[in-house]
Amino acid sequence: MDKLHFTTRIDAPVHTVWTTMLDQSTYREWTRLFHDGSHFVGSWNPGQVIRFLAPGDDGTLRGLVARVVDLRPDELISLEYLGEVSGGINDTTSAHAQRFAGAHEDYSFRESDGVTTLVVEVDTDEEFTAMFAAQWPRALARLTELAEERASTAD
Repeated sequence: MDKLHFTTRIDAPVHTVWTTMLDQSTYREWTRLFHDGSHFVGSWNPGQVIRFLAPGDDGTLRGLVARVVDLRPDELISLEYLGEVSGGINDTTSAHAQRFAGAHEDYSFRESDGVTTLVVEVDTDEEFTAMFAAQWPRALARLTELAEERASTAD
């Protein structure tokens, strides 16, 4: 498994970045750069299961299922992947799903003088490293645009 690291500075208060990242409507907007129709189902509360989904080529929902390990508002989100979702059903036992089990995705937020630094660390199967290395910077650029737009309209 590879670990990818991404850092972005966003000209917006940390709470604005946090809510922009996690609100369902803006989450769909910045994550569509991974896959059109991306969304989450579940709760961001620690210990809860959350599913990250998008329509597959056959129209059924596909994606990953994770457990929220830790969540500290405006500071940290830590996820551990349990497996995948195929045809809308959680799969944590098949050999294919096990490729994702145990992978972590962590987000840390730090604000200084109204600018938020967001650090993303993602474990990924080697098969997807190049794809995510290209997609994450674009998705974070879109998240930055959305959060900065929100911050400018709040002034």
